[in-house]
Amino acid sequence: MSNVTRLRHALPMSQDINKALTDLDSTIAKAIDAAKAAGLPQGIIVAVLHGQAHSETSCMVNAVE
Repeated sequence: MSNVTRLRHALPMSQDINKALTDLDSTIAKAIDAAKAAGLPQGIIVAVLHGQAHSETSCMVNAVE
């Protein structure tokens, strides 16, 4: 996992990273709001987010170095 950067070690973060994090957070929040407005049960929203987090974690852990 040498290709994974721990943000606490990368402080202060660049403006590009800050913008990317803000954009990511905003996009996720808008998608959740849209899913709720469409009537998607909260449990499914949580399951999808959890599954995505698990998938991304697996990609980082198993990345070819």
